[in-house]
Amino acid sequence: MAMINQKRDFINSDEGKAIKQALQVLADDSSYNTRSSYHPNVVLYADNQIDFVDRHLEYLKVHPQLDAWKYIANIKLMTRIR
Repeated sequence: MAMINQKRDFINSDEGKAIKQALQVLADDSSYNTRSSYHPNVVLYADNQIDFVDRHLEYLKVHPQLDAWKYIANIKLMTRIR
């Protein structure tokens, strides 16, 4: 499934929905640090906070050359609370 997000609207594809679901599972698991973070766009995010899932989906949209499943595997390693 390399580079599944090359499609113009990969978020609405079956693979995109699976990626969103995998990120949501991480966000719901308390053993991962998935706090929301600052985002400068006050129009889209009124409180200047973007949640974990949206932040990583946005990153995958901006970087279509990434393998999304490897990216998620790296996110799991980086956000795991030890």
